[in-house]
Amino acid sequence: MSFVQEFDSLPFEDWLRRAEGATSRGVEEALGRAELSMADFATLLSPAAAGSLERLGRRSQQLTRQRFGRVIRLFAPLYLSNECINNCQYCGFSRDNPILRVTLSLEDVRREAVALAGQGFRNVLLVAGEHPKFVSGGYLAESVRALREHVPGISLEVGPMEAAEYEPMVAAGAEGLVVYQETYDRAVYERMHTAGPKRDFNWRLETPERAYAAGFRRLGIGALYGLADWRREALSVAAHARYLLKNCWKSQVTLSLPRLRPCAGEFQPLTALSDRELVQLLCAFRLLLPDVGLVLSTREPARLRDGLIPLGVTLMSAGSHTEPGGYTGAGKDRIHYTEKGRVVELAAGASEWAGDAGRATGATGQFEIADERPPAEVAERLRSLGYEPVWKDWELVS
Repeated sequence: MSFVQEFDSLPFEDWLRRAEGATSRGVEEALGRAELSMADFATLLSPAAAGSLERLGRRSQQLTRQRFGRVIRLFAPLYLSNECINNCQYCGFSRDNPILRVTLSLEDVRREAVALAGQGFRNVLLVAGEHPKFVSGGYLAESVRALREHVPGISLEVGPMEAAEYEPMVAAGAEGLVVYQETYDRAVYERMHTAGPKRDFNWRLETPERAYAAGFRRLGIGALYGLADWRREALSVAAHARYLLKNCWKSQVTLSLPRLRPCAGEFQPLTALSDRELVQLLCAFRLLLPDVGLVLSTREPARLRDGLIPLGVTLMSAGSHTEPGGYTGAGKDRIHYTEKGRVVELAAGASEWAGDAGRATGATGQFEIADERPPAEVAERLRSLGYEPVWKDWELVS
């Protein structure tokens, strides 16, 4: 049975009622258990548990140190393309957004990778919009091959594919696949995705299973907080992670907790997840899933990231750019401007080329980052907190 089938039969309403009706005594009982159920997890997400945040944090920190020690794995996103055929209301790359777009050449990709390697990175996440004309399976496999001599750890965050389409990327050296469902609320998902293949909720939800069948050894999932009720999203992510741990047991599972950030299109969050609730969510995930990697991106500001590190984080991005060519300026000679999915051909210096897009010096990013510290500064901060920054944790031996 695929997760789609299991997902549609899960008792979300019962779990949400459990969260709404939780008491401080119930929270204490959940915190005292060595192994949590989904009902216990719902209790730890409850308003009642917000009053036990300090104890929740201590328990989460203890579990994290037992399982992972005092190490934080560092990685950087490397954006290959911001071309996209989907209309996603919350995304800067959305097809109809009037932005500057580009797809990096293989030489551009190498330049970006060399720059990241020079900063210390040995783990990168290749990110691209979904556009088969520009971002084909062959292009992705060649990009992975082009990076192998510079970075041993390569993961992908790209449009969902069939298992057979992923296999050449695994053969080329990619170890992980990240795919966020964005929102697990079917009604909200339908409203947010108005055009393109991403409209297929079930196809996206089954992507980690196809990635596992293709041979990826790391599977990353998550929800984008700000689209639907955060407790329901968290319960969905938790159920999905538990399914993958049971059915895709040869792969490691990671969870990310991204919150919406400003981007092209100026989409405003539909729901809120406060800083305190983010802390509660992170700790609850750690207690339910003690061996799962928890990812923290540069979407969050530096001060908050520093405070979250001891509570359960195991992977962090640093010095991130969310636009193709952001680390070296690669691809600037091929940047073009699009409106409503169409390329607007404008001569250099033409008066029609106006507005923010015309003044930009590179391609448009997916969203604005909040922690702008360079990687070396992030690594030093980790050391000052008593943690070891890990740039590379394994390497294939041919």
